Amino acid sequence: MDCLGHVEWLKDYCPNKMVSAEQAVSRIKRGSRVFIGTGCGEPQHLIRALVSDLNLQDIVVYQMLSGTLAKYVEDQSFTSRFSLKLFFISEYMRKAAFEGKVDYIPAYLSQIPSLFSSQRIGLDVALIQVSPPDRFGYCSLGVSVDITRVGMENSKLVIAQVNPKMPRTWGDSFVHVDQIECLVLHDEPLWSYVPSPRESAIEQRIGHYISQLVPNGATLQIGFGQLPYAILKYLDGKKDLGIHTQLITDGFLPLFEKKVITNKKKTLLPGRAVASLCMGTEKIYNYVNNNPMFYFRNSEFVNDPAVIARNDNLISISSALEVDLTGQVCTDSLGYLFFSGIGDQVDFIRGSAMSKGGFSIIALPSTAKDGKVSRIVPSLSEGAGVATTRGDINFVVTEYGIAELQGKSIYQRVMELAQIAHPKFREELIEVAKKRHYIFADQLPPHEDDLIFLEGYKTAMQLQDGTVVEFRPLMPSDEFAYRNFFYSLKEDTIYYRFFYYKKLFSHETVQKHWASVDYRKNMSLVGITSMGGRKEIIAIASYAQGEEEADRAEVALVVREDYQNLGIGSHLLEQLENIARENGYKGFVASVLRENTGMIHVFKKRYADAKVLRGEGGDVFIVMDFDAGDAQS
Repeated sequence: MDCLGHVEWLKDYCPNKMVSAEQAVSRIKRGSRVFIGTGCGEPQHLIRALVSDLNLQDIVVYQMLSGTLAKYVEDQSFTSRFSLKLFFISEYMRKAAFEGKVDYIPAYLSQIPSLFSSQRIGLDVALIQVSPPDRFGYCSLGVSVDITRVGMENSKLVIAQVNPKMPRTWGDSFVHVDQIECLVLHDEPLWSYVPSPRESAIEQRIGHYISQLVPNGATLQIGFGQLPYAILKYLDGKKDLGIHTQLITDGFLPLFEKKVITNKKKTLLPGRAVASLCMGTEKIYNYVNNNPMFYFRNSEFVNDPAVIARNDNLISISSALEVDLTGQVCTDSLGYLFFSGIGDQVDFIRGSAMSKGGFSIIALPSTAKDGKVSRIVPSLSEGAGVATTRGDINFVVTEYGIAELQGKSIYQRVMELAQIAHPKFREELIEVAKKRHYIFADQLPPHEDDLIFLEGYKTAMQLQDGTVVEFRPLMPSDEFAYRNFFYSLKEDTIYYRFFYYKKLFSHETVQKHWASVDYRKNMSLVGITSMGGRKEIIAIASYAQGEEEADRAEVALVVREDYQNLGIGSHLLEQLENIARENGYKGFVASVLRENTGMIHVFKKRYADAKVLRGEGGDVFIVMDFDAGDAQS
């Protein structure tokens, strides 16, 4: 049907339903409960008519994301006639919320539809926006299916703005004109949503860390807000990503256009990008228009954790205002002031936890208020709401790294989170944790340096059986994994490493080790394998500044028995040399037991001209020059 054909069709099929906006809203009774469509799909023309009708009094408005009404909340004549109840507080409504001019309804997005269908929240009128009908009389809810469909279905009077600029989207978006009492034809641009561009080093670093966590073929959910929107561009090197998310924005467009998102690997609705809402500019609206790749469903389906879990490798990425040291997350309030909403975060975090291979990521800058306030906090601010519990949280990412919390104790969580807090707040966080007996009384804080340069020291190798071993610097949060590694070794392996049968690897021993690591003159690398989400250390290699020669470091390494003779020791030695060179060293020395022929072989293999000197007891002293190693290679 052409751009004007729908008008003639409507005049022929249902002429009595075609009315002006003023005529339509005049049918609304005083005291009515009015639902308004969501976000960029809201019927702006109808909202203006609603506000302009001074006969309307004591109207209760329910909406998910409100934009147009923000223009009126400072007007006392408006607030005296309308009561606004919002499930999510947009940036446009934030000031009004702080001043008590809107009423916030905390609810999981997946459960809002049932609030309407069960009549727990009764509705009298729905104001929606639809595309023009096709030749069969079906309009599309377009960019706003979310809670709009169920809001419409549970209202006694449905008034629709028919807008040719509303895209026709595929999925469960179609509404027949028979389901609508009043049709108001009005052509106007959809409301645009574009988060304020603020490219920053913080976003780049967070995007870098998130990219490390997201594998090829994963299915993504991207939460609402500036940061999740911004980090999408850092995933452009991935392959065959899928989408199952509440919201589609312009941020996805480059990934669609570059075929990074193909939806091929999805286990639920393969080939389709599942969503319930679209907010952005005309560019994304044109892209979703009549595009069969998109499958729009209501929030009861898209946000249902059981449905989400049917996607294998579902990764939920969302943001937060604060995270406390035990893992509690606040997303909807600044203290007592309501800032946003629960939205879809909890639904997707729980759905991702049930997904085979899935997990969740909370991403946030380490500080707020120009660096004056830490977002990693000892406890949530007074009045702050717990949106995500400490039992639900998995990964937390700031510009200082990745904290993995799932299955970790409070002690481990404190160390993980303090490690990714801004350096100037780390000591304070550790001191508060000590007072609360979360950690050992002698616990040292993580280094106060910005350790972003350690990213360059991360490597990986694939073994012949396909196992991937990742190598990275030892961190304070590795204490338990470090202890488990040494306790997993056979007695002879420990004897070869320490020259005696060391029995205990206590907190004091482990802390002394990582505390001595400055990542320059003293360095430790660990080799890590992953199996079913469980990571374990299988090798450790270290160098430390020598006592006699400042330009020569003492080196030692140990590999778990079931990973020996696979090239891991040689790889670690090579990486340690690269780092040592950067920090001014010219060679290594090592003390090795004479019977530890395997370790002697590792050293001689890389440094064929190494000097092997007899020690006083049963050990040998090996002197290795880097330049000699270069000449040999």
